[in-house]
Amino acid sequence: MRTSAPPPTTPGPLAGLVVVSLEQAVAAPFATRQLADLGARVIKIERPGRGDLARHYDTTVRGMSSHFVWLNRGKESVELDVRSAAGNRTLHELVGRADVVVQNLAPGAADRLGLEPATLTARHPRLVVCGVSGYGTGGEYGTRKAYDLLIQCEAGLVSLTGGPEEPAKVGISIADIASGMYAYSGILTALLDRGRTGRGTAFEVSMLEALGEWMGYAEYFTRYGGTAPLRAGASHATIAPYGPFTAGDGTVVNLGLQNEHEWEAFCRVVLQQPALAADPRFAGNAQRVARRAELDALIAEVAATLTGEELVARLEAAPIAYARQRTMAEFADHPQLRARERWAEFDSPVGPLTGLVPPVRLPGTDPALRPVPALGEHTESVLAWLAETPEQAEQPVPARAR
Repeated sequence: MRTSAPPPTTPGPLAGLVVVSLEQAVAAPFATRQLADLGARVIKIERPGRGDLARHYDTTVRGMSSHFVWLNRGKESVELDVRSAAGNRTLHELVGRADVVVQNLAPGAADRLGLEPATLTARHPRLVVCGVSGYGTGGEYGTRKAYDLLIQCEAGLVSLTGGPEEPAKVGISIADIASGMYAYSGILTALLDRGRTGRGTAFEVSMLEALGEWMGYAEYFTRYGGTAPLRAGASHATIAPYGPFTAGDGTVVNLGLQNEHEWEAFCRVVLQQPALAADPRFAGNAQRVARRAELDALIAEVAATLTGEELVARLEAAPIAYARQRTMAEFADHPQLRARERWAEFDSPVGPLTGLVPPVRLPGTDPALRPVPALGEHTESVLAWLAETPEQAEQPVPARAR
């Protein structure tokens, strides 16, 4: 696999920003890793001896957890017993030096540590405080623990995913990722507002509400249409033809149509049955969805007579949007990502690793990916920084400590 690691140019746009995060698992770490990739100094508080739960999910990355490697690049790890008197004092000293505080602790844990949002913003008027929780403060669910699968269930996502016979969860931590992205964008919004008003703020992101926002089309469809979208496996629930078809050599190609012009071209060029475009059984998307099984059978019959390359050639000629159904290994060697040099090396406790460059990278900023930290790797350097005067602390952080 080709990797790209050009030399640093200028610091990222968030250079100089200090983030203190009491985080674990996926949601908050996903948000703060975005900040770290943009140059922020993210100080990750971890439990002594054990650290973030995600460090122990698996050992697939040369002994490290794939989740932890994915979520924690570019951060500084500090082991701190925040429930002890001394550790809690240190925590609050760090908060006093921070621009942003993030936490996704269990319900009530942040308050017990003295991190109530109202208290923090009163004590530190420029501070941005972000809490990520399962269900949000208040209500009968406010004190419940929450995990990704549980939120997928509560948000109705599992009821829509899978095939006609059985629902299924999404194969990635989509509720965590959704809430992490809203935490990330909310932090940037709060910082932008601080630049205008001079004051920070506190806000909360709930996993249920974040994923609920992503369920918008399905909720409107159900509320006003009277029935939920049907589970359709890899096909689209409300557009046809739209989904996977298997060529005669076993190649699976997903294709999708969006309008009647494409339907006519599909019938003429791909199926080579131009009269089908005027067939009243398939006149309009609603009719095609209603007769999906019949339509899919017609397409499958044609696809079975072609190789994967021949089917793709016809789709290109139409032109109809399509995609090869890739495995994860094939995605890791995707020609488009390789052509755009989207893979780069970064350091870790187990040696150099390869990962995707962040989707957002401003021109002229540092493209280098920063290391994944070992547990407690930066405890001494961060405590030394904390002991400095604020003027001393504003000096640049050594490259490895970043």
